[in-house]
Amino acid sequence: MFKRMFGGGKGAGGGAPPPPSSAAPRNTPLSAVEQLKDTLAMLEKREALLHKKMAAELQKAKEFNRQKKKSAALQCLKKKKLYETQIENLQNHQLKLEEQVITLEGSKTTAETFSALKNGAGAMKQISRRTNIDNIDKVMDDINEQSEKMRQVQEALGQPVGYSADLDEDELDAELAELEAEDLLEEELAPPATAPATAAAAAPRKVVAPAAPAARPAPAVAAAMPAMPSVPGKSSEDEELEALQREMELLS
Repeated sequence: MFKRMFGGGKGAGGGAPPPPSSAAPRNTPLSAVEQLKDTLAMLEKREALLHKKMAAELQKAKEFNRQKKKSAALQCLKKKKLYETQIENLQNHQLKLEEQVITLEGSKTTAETFSALKNGAGAMKQISRRTNIDNIDKVMDDINEQSEKMRQVQEALGQPVGYSADLDEDELDAELAELEAEDLLEEELAPPATAPATAAAAAPRKVVAPAAPAARPAPAVAAAMPAMPSVPGKSSEDEELEALQREMELLS
């Protein structure tokens, strides 16, 4: 009997207890929160049922009181008080379970935050191992080397080839300077374009100015001068000028 009770022998009906099943659910925070919420839902249903029973006992107590059955009415009121006590206990249990849910959810959030920070730190370590200062210096040296090679290639492509490579740039610059000097000298020696027009405009005024001596008293001589036949193609101003010249010759 004692062997069967304490498992001392390996006979019929004895033997070691079976090992715990590996398929048993793990007590994770998520499963604990779900279990607590299920229990809360069950307690809420229980509380609602007790409220109904309490209301029913109160109604019975009123009926028995109308029937002058005080003993039965008191029994109903006692049951009502018991239901009230159970409801208070259920409410206390619900409060404790809600506190547990809040605590577990906060712990779960803290654990997830810690896990994220840990993963981030591990990723930063891996990045640091791949991008240490030696690797960065090597990459920068490679970039500078490739840039220098590209600059040399561009300079080589920009060099003149063929006939253009034999031209002397200094000689071309000197020839261009001579052409500019010749153009400047021609501009300085060229007469101003407005000088002939000014002289032509001033000539008629000098010819018409000696009209004052015509008022001198010489009617007889002027009348004695034979009239010169008009030459075709001469204007009246030319004829007056010739007449004035002949008159001055006679007076002299």
